[in-house]
Amino acid sequence: MAFNASQDPRTDLRERMYIPELLRGLAITTRHFFRNMFGTRDPNPQVVDRTGMNLMTTVEYPEEKPIYPEGYRGLHRLVPRDDGKPRCVACYMCATICPAQCIYIEAGEYETADTDSESAVIEKYPTQFVIDELRCIVCGLCVEACPKDAIRMDTYMHTPSEYNRQNFVYDIPKLLKGPAVSHPSDPWNKRDSSAEPHHVHKEAHTRIGEGHGDHGKHAQLGAGHGAHGKPGAGQTVVTQQGPIQVTKFLK
Repeated sequence: MAFNASQDPRTDLRERMYIPELLRGLAITTRHFFRNMFGTRDPNPQVVDRTGMNLMTTVEYPEEKPIYPEGYRGLHRLVPRDDGKPRCVACYMCATICPAQCIYIEAGEYETADTDSESAVIEKYPTQFVIDELRCIVCGLCVEACPKDAIRMDTYMHTPSEYNRQNFVYDIPKLLKGPAVSHPSDPWNKRDSSAEPHHVHKEAHTRIGEGHGDHGKHAQLGAGHGAHGKPGAGQTVVTQQGPIQVTKFLK
């Protein structure tokens, strides 16, 4: 039977003694203790779905491990190519966008005499690729910025404990892991060398807008060609989006 507390505890001797409420709290604690001690424990990882007498929600790690969601950002890894080399082309985009500045890259160039088709169309590769896992804030921006799908955070692993800070600095041998990844858009799947392709690049490197400043001289050229061999203002350029009027130039 529930006890209705009075509006003014100072006038109720039972509430001023605190003994009945202390005994009631101890009884509830004792009941939960024996139920969790001797009751059968359901190891269901979904804590809210557990049944049985034992309702203890503590995960007994490492015997029990929680199921991570699909979007969980785990430990970094460098994605390998089919030949085992990292997909990274040392573009520095991940190091540039990293807000914690925990990524350090040094770039090298492949030898021109390298007959490997994958290396022939990629000029640079990382000679050093280092991530300080202690400084990482697990934001995932490096994964989003990488244009070559060269770095991922899909290992579903926590950063393991170490005895000193230096062991938290991961280099290429530690990061390069997982299955090889290949995409149809990879350059080595399109051509065999880094030589200039035979087809003409038809995309107009221009910006639509009104000419001003030193670009005004192109307006006098009409449909001719301006400086550096670029088309003059007023010329129509055909692009993938259809014909456009070129009125402003990019240097």
